[in-house]
Amino acid sequence: MNSPAFAPTALQKQVSPEEWKTRVDLAACYRLLTLFRWEDLVYTHISAKVPGTEEFLINPYGLMFDEITASSLVKIDREGNKLTDRPYDVNPAGFLIHGAIHDARPDVGCALHTHTADGIAVSMQKGGLLPLSQQAIFIRGSLAYHPYEGIALDDDERARLQRDLGDKFYLILPNHGLLTCGETIADAFVRMYMLQRSCEIQIKAQSSGVELEHVTPEVEAKTLRMIEETNLRMRGTPKHLDGSLPWPALLRRLDRVSPGYQC
Repeated sequence: MNSPAFAPTALQKQVSPEEWKTRVDLAACYRLLTLFRWEDLVYTHISAKVPGTEEFLINPYGLMFDEITASSLVKIDREGNKLTDRPYDVNPAGFLIHGAIHDARPDVGCALHTHTADGIAVSMQKGGLLPLSQQAIFIRGSLAYHPYEGIALDDDERARLQRDLGDKFYLILPNHGLLTCGETIADAFVRMYMLQRSCEIQIKAQSSGVELEHVTPEVEAKTLRMIEETNLRMRGTPKHLDGSLPWPALLRRLDRVSPGYQC
């Protein structure tokens, strides 16, 4: 469906082909969050860097994710100033989190943040994400934690968020939610899929009330090596959980069930 607030525009002709492709992929990513039921009304956010610039794209604050289109995304600079004429503002907490990540990590093209029930439930546990499933051990070697400090509106938190994320691609925000980043939008989405699925599995397993089998550190390390070697052999890169393979299939599904995001 098209957003009632934004009819298709000529924006595609006003931006570079690289920016337009990023807009289309980011709008698709927002729609996919609705499809996978990871949204929290209008209160989470995904950002993507405009290629070749220090600017990035983020959602118009107030639109549901299944309303978002390529043209409706808001472009902002490193200070959070809007660079496109849109009637919606940007979530200030979203800018603080995403601005901090993009400032500190030039390798990150996309950051994705969610407030899912299972993600928050795992974030509240003292042990965090446990080595209970194959999905979890895909993640734990690149997983960081950033403690809850209240709503992310304090500029001083930026440095602590950057420090805690470091060079990792997964971040659990205790009492708050989940965050993933990637070189591409596809990478960030697939990493969130694995992190979210790991949390769902952990909560379901713990609810059984029986003693659980943990993967050993030795097997965990071996599995991570196998993932990197497989990616290197298949796609010429050891990139952790490369999103390029499932992304075209995800877009085909989206075209069937939620067309219009390309407008």
